[in-house]
Amino acid sequence: MLLKSKTALVTGASRGIGAEIAAALASHGASIVVGFHSRKDAAERTVERIREAGGSAIAHQADVRSMDDVRGMVEETVNRYGALDIVVNNALSPYSFNPAQRRTVWEHEWEHYQEQLDGSLRGAFHVCKAALPHMQKQGAGRMINVVTNLIDFPVVPYHDYTTAKSALLGFTRNMAAELGRFNITVNALAPGLTQGTDSSRETKEDVRRDIVRLTPLQRLAVPQDIANAAVLLASDLSGFITGQCLRVDGGLVMG
Repeated sequence: MLLKSKTALVTGASRGIGAEIAAALASHGASIVVGFHSRKDAAERTVERIREAGGSAIAHQADVRSMDDVRGMVEETVNRYGALDIVVNNALSPYSFNPAQRRTVWEHEWEHYQEQLDGSLRGAFHVCKAALPHMQKQGAGRMINVVTNLIDFPVVPYHDYTTAKSALLGFTRNMAAELGRFNITVNALAPGLTQGTDSSRETKEDVRRDIVRLTPLQRLAVPQDIANAAVLLASDLSGFITGQCLRVDGGLVMG
């Protein structure tokens, strides 16, 4: 098993991409803390799914925008499992990829950007800051931040969301430059439009078709695609990879 005896904290893991990442890491031997904000029922289902497959998992409610909440979540992780080896920052402020309802740049106010920055960048900052002392003490760690391929190819300009994810990518690269000396890697995953998530539910069919047409692998991503990439970045297979942004979008964005 690639992650035997490792402990992973996955935020936004009650459903969608986060739940799939949690289950995939568990299937490779990691003990999992399922971080969630409000959907306790869904988080418990993720935990039960992992346990039924023979893994170990607990759920912990926390608002990643609150440093106190995050410290409590990290403390419970370490108290329960004795270590914290992997963090996956998947939590974000709610968002819907619906081109018909998106705000144009002239319709935005700063508060719209701030909401997305708080969910993506502030949340990841809190989790990384709380996890860092434990990883430094261990002399190893994996940090994975979930961004978006819209950073490179804004096929639909979701201004506030993409700006926040761009900031998270910058944070990722700066962290990687600083933390390599501690054997801590920091990387980003950049999914394309992913079927079966709350955010993609309202995406119009013509937009889906256009994206598939432009994608070399001729389909949209599914959560398992993102989860497989997370396993790679969490494992020793990527031990000499840091500061990178792995696009999981079937080749829509290359380079």
